Amino acid sequence: MLKTQENFYLADASLKYCMMGFNPKSVAAMLENIVCFERIYVQVCRNLPEESDREAASLPEIKDHYPKYVVTPDELAAGNINGVKIVHLADFLLRNEY
Repeated sequence: MLKTQENFYLADASLKYCMMGFNPKSVAAMLENIVCFERIYVQVCRNLPEESDREAASLPEIKDHYPKYVVTPDELAAGNINGVKIVHLADFLLRNEY
């Protein structure tokens, strides 16, 4: 196991499960791992809290014109918060417009 404060992303998440087994607490980290290679601004969360813009609040502060997304497996989350698109994980992975 790497002992560092840096993020490391796997090209194949199944490698981690083979070595360490499945841990439900690591779902959010695995979601982040899945979208890290997309080369756009993405915030990943397991659940989008109601009445909260915590997940999307920092993205509009980035002053460029690259797309900004919050990706979640939450079936009920969708929409747009200050120009940040809220997208279901499956839709994000299956779309070709990035």
